[in-house]
Amino acid sequence: MTTMEGKKAPAFTLPASTGGKVALKDFKGQYLVIFFYPKDSTPGCTKEACGFRDNMKAFAKLSAAVVGISILDSKSKARFSERQALNYPLLADEDHKIAEKYGVWKEKSFYGRKFMGITRETFLVGPNGKIVKHWEKAKGNEAHSDEVLECLKSLVGK
Repeated sequence: MTTMEGKKAPAFTLPASTGGKVALKDFKGQYLVIFFYPKDSTPGCTKEACGFRDNMKAFAKLSAAVVGISILDSKSKARFSERQALNYPLLADEDHKIAEKYGVWKEKSFYGRKFMGITRETFLVGPNGKIVKHWEKAKGNEAHSDEVLECLKSLVGK
């Protein structure tokens, strides 16, 4: 069990790719998949986002919603969402405060250069608002959503 599992999911209200704002409380009483991803329109993030898109009917059958969160603004999210025909909201955490609350704002390294950024992690929040599963090293591919869906099926009993 990770440090986040069993804990209450940190609240958020963020600008959405769909317009307006989306809050954690909007999903009270249902399962919610929150996947944090580094950046819009990059190869791994696109594969991961499209994997969730392709499984949305299966998530909906289990009364589960999906949101993706990263630090670029809502205009970037809207472009990314439109280009990939995403069927769920992407949320803009421009000041990375929500990423910090979830513990996914970490030091990263790329070609020897160190910087702070969002790590690819996924959280499954239960209907009671508590985190039931935390994937600390989520993969930037389509198969990650399959893994999350299988976990959800085992919890729901379907």
